[in-house]
Amino acid sequence: MNLLYAQSGGVTAVINASAAGVIDAARAHPDRIGKVLAARHGILGLLAEDLYDTADIDTAALSRTPGGAFGSCRFDLPSEETQPALYERIFSVLEAHRIGALLYNGGNGSMDLIGRLSAAARRRGYPLVCVGVPKTVDNDIEGADCCPGFGSAAKYLATAMREAGRDVAAMTGRKGRVFVMEVMGRNVGWLAAATALAARTPDEAPHIVLFPEVVFDEAAFLARVQAVVGRLGYCAVTVAEGLRTADGAPLMKQDRDAKGYVQLGGAGEAIAHLVHDRLGYKQHYALPDYLQRAAGHWVSATDHAQAVAVGHAAVAFALSGQDGVTAAIRRLADAPYAWDVVAVDAASVANLERRLPAEFIAADGMGLTELGRNYLTPFIQGELSTPCVDGLPAHYVINQPLLEKRLPPYAA
Repeated sequence: MNLLYAQSGGVTAVINASAAGVIDAARAHPDRIGKVLAARHGILGLLAEDLYDTADIDTAALSRTPGGAFGSCRFDLPSEETQPALYERIFSVLEAHRIGALLYNGGNGSMDLIGRLSAAARRRGYPLVCVGVPKTVDNDIEGADCCPGFGSAAKYLATAMREAGRDVAAMTGRKGRVFVMEVMGRNVGWLAAATALAARTPDEAPHIVLFPEVVFDEAAFLARVQAVVGRLGYCAVTVAEGLRTADGAPLMKQDRDAKGYVQLGGAGEAIAHLVHDRLGYKQHYALPDYLQRAAGHWVSATDHAQAVAVGHAAVAFALSGQDGVTAAIRRLADAPYAWDVVAVDAASVANLERRLPAEFIAADGMGLTELGRNYLTPFIQGELSTPCVDGLPAHYVINQPLLEKRLPPYAA
């Protein structure tokens, strides 16, 4: 059989490390796996029959390149009942290229796709094993200790907050100064919590962390800002993009796209202006946006190792016939941190959101507990040297042609 790998959803600094893990593990079994193919732009590439042969891919260089080298997409696979022609196309392409294993590298929605295609293959009697390869900077996939991509984004954001804190402290004046950094995470506060790792003492940034799991209390927040500025002359604040008001609505949000997807953003700016308008402090705000998930120069060694490991495990699960599962990281010990990879039913965790536990959030709702700090610290451990050319990181770019198509063009 041939194996097909694809990437989906928002990419990370280590998603290509998972791709390299898949390719290397598959290459180790030439007696059981023929070609290792990759779809361009996820499931959309499968529908379009836009496929690469990965035989000549340099996996060592690939694993150190951020972004999605094969191209990603956002596409929620509908039910077969509503769009049977779409499923017919998928299985026509799979059959045309003798694909017997599909490994899909994505987040919550991608686990739903694994479950749907697995069930559809069984209904048809088509010999297909579907395995999820998890990734997300949000760290919100259920059934796992953490998700590849999170540790590196967490390391980058905690570093950025520590460095910005030094800058703000140096520039503190008589009027007081506030710095606000908005981080990703949608409806969960894992990345916001990770920025708290930057502070070794209560006087270090960030002094306040605002989580989506805690309703925003304007009066309590402003009082805390005043207290910190009164003590230090400045205050650094982390704001999760999914911060919500008492009515459950996001503090700020951008417009919905044509499919109803809400792109969050603007909460950090709103908080910064609130502080300025109510307290009169000088304010600055930053929106790392793509920077936090694309920082391949500052990858967590733990995160990179886990990204490779879930790729290896996904191939092993496929070869052992474990259909409809995802490769989940399991914590074995806290100190020293130990972990392995286990198979978890993909359908059972699809489209769920793993929220930051209440015991990780300080009693006042604006900080991280010691329990949360101890839990998060292992994910940002270790550094990898960055290969550079002319003083900048060297990235691996796929520039080979797609395979020749065997089917007529797909009409969506």
